[in-house]
Amino acid sequence: MTNFTLHCDIFCTVVDNYGDAGVCWRLARQLALEHGWQVRLWIDDAVPLAQLAPGHDAEPVEVRPWPADFPPVAADDIPDVVIEAFACALPARYVETMARRGKKPVWINLDHLSAESWVAECHALPSPHPQLPLVKHFFFPGFTEETGGLLRERDYESRRQAFDEAAFRAEFGLPPRVPGELMLSLFSYPHAPIQALLEALAAADTPVHLLRPGSSEAPNRNGRLHVHPLPFLPQLRYDELLWACDVNFVRGEDSFIRAQWAGKPFVWQIYPQADDVHRMKLDAFLSLYTKVPGQVHRADADDAATDAAALSALTGFWHAWNGDGALAWNRFAAALPRLARHAQAWSKHLSQRPDLTTNLVQFCLERLK
Repeated sequence: MTNFTLHCDIFCTVVDNYGDAGVCWRLARQLALEHGWQVRLWIDDAVPLAQLAPGHDAEPVEVRPWPADFPPVAADDIPDVVIEAFACALPARYVETMARRGKKPVWINLDHLSAESWVAECHALPSPHPQLPLVKHFFFPGFTEETGGLLRERDYESRRQAFDEAAFRAEFGLPPRVPGELMLSLFSYPHAPIQALLEALAAADTPVHLLRPGSSEAPNRNGRLHVHPLPFLPQLRYDELLWACDVNFVRGEDSFIRAQWAGKPFVWQIYPQADDVHRMKLDAFLSLYTKVPGQVHRADADDAATDAAALSALTGFWHAWNGDGALAWNRFAAALPRLARHAQAWSKHLSQRPDLTTNLVQFCLERLK
């Protein structure tokens, strides 16, 4: 570590509502709390941040509005590290001032998370500015050692171990668990096949208790399905929801990562992109997630066949949830015991690598020497 405090600006434009703000806030908070950096978070829409992190004013991160007409910045106000999240374009006058700084800042483009193979090839590559004496580096989150890793706080595991599910259920008026009942959480984009899911759960082989954070609907029952709305949950409480459930439906990037740390079976709705580019990203992750050696497959042929069938059920259900096919819920639910074991092994596998913030700090320190 350095013997002085590093200063950092993070720029965030909110496109995916909670995802962009959520990732940027987690990063800013970790840099401040775990690495002692002084961090300013410039964000063009503070509404989702207020929902995700109520009381963020008390945290050691300075949140500033990012206006369309960005104010002038003095050269000595440019920090040591500048991070533009998800390829957002920095204000032109800010970049020009960066170039006038005596010691140029480390300029990072923190990109979107992807499991595609090209990510490892592009991670940490430099990109010289075409006119100014500045170099930007691309920093890619990822699932392999050749990438930047995933966001994960140092106290995550201790919080998970201390979680009291009974207290959580009581707080939100959830009844005690019924033997054989599955508890699900649902966080999705509006175009998800939600009605088809509700119909499948109502006719399921086993009873289901579905928790819907941020929903304004009234509690209701239909067949085997009991729907229970919850208030919108800030980040730390959302982790608890994931820990409490048997299956978590998540979306985008932030909740997708948190579901993996939770070590529970999950269903991912990927952020849609033009020309169905997102489908390639979905399959790239599925290929990695379902084929990690030593995670699920057994030496016994029957066990290996059962595990392969479980992962096939997961793949088919994920494709259907993302608009390709019918939702075979009963097949997916029957595979959950195997998928639960796989989810735990995957989470442990990921946790053995350095987290994204630690990797990013080390990368910046090496360039500030």
